[in-house]
Amino acid sequence: MFTRPSRIANRSRSRKTDKQKEKQINQPSRRSEPLPVWSMLSMAVLGGGLVVASIAGYGMWRTGEQFMEGVKLMFTPQPPEDKVDTRTLVIQQVQGASELTTAIFAMEAVVPTESNRTVGSYVVGQTNLLYIAHGEVRAGIDLEAISEENVRVIDGAEDQPPSLVVTLPAPKILDSKLDVTRSKVYEYDRGFLNLGPDRAPELQTLAQQEALKQIRQGACDEGILSMASERAEVTMHQLLAPMGYGNLTVNVTEPKGCS
Repeated sequence: MFTRPSRIANRSRSRKTDKQKEKQINQPSRRSEPLPVWSMLSMAVLGGGLVVASIAGYGMWRTGEQFMEGVKLMFTPQPPEDKVDTRTLVIQQVQGASELTTAIFAMEAVVPTESNRTVGSYVVGQTNLLYIAHGEVRAGIDLEAISEENVRVIDGAEDQPPSLVVTLPAPKILDSKLDVTRSKVYEYDRGFLNLGPDRAPELQTLAQQEALKQIRQGACDEGILSMASERAEVTMHQLLAPMGYGNLTVNVTEPKGCS
């Protein structure tokens, strides 16, 4: 029995089958190409949706937060409105200086003093002391004496600041003193044979008291209170101007005397 042709036929069939498989393997797949493109598009759309959703969520969160703040403001009671009497502020501003020294008068006085030793009605010895004094007098206004009656606030017109009128007390002499470092006893003489009484401390004290009186009187004669009134007005303008009043008027009471 002859069987070779069938083997040959089987071999040819197997070779055709192998060649067909190689062609299928080597042939590029046309349907698999579009898959990566659609995948990229879907990922882009998904990412964009997430970004839009995040932005929208943040906006809703901010809007909700503002809404809740508005609700809290509606139901939260407002604090009471505090008001300050501007006259009190002016008084505190002025009294902060306690005393307003606006004039200083310096003067030198030469004061002779003497003391006699007597026997009966006769003077048997005399002591003379000559004292040269340097003194100073300060004049001004006692600001602690200012009260609400001395301050008047006048409301201004529409969109205009109010006006302020301040009446200051009369100026007075605040202090007078001798400069003991510059003052001195110029001469001390107990007379012939020193028969005059030895009363140097007493005569020096008497000379200082008299010198202080003369210096105060000299300051009054030179018009120290008038100078104090003029300078007090200027000083008060500088002190109260930063408070923002549209028109500021400062009046100074006339002094009744100088003492």
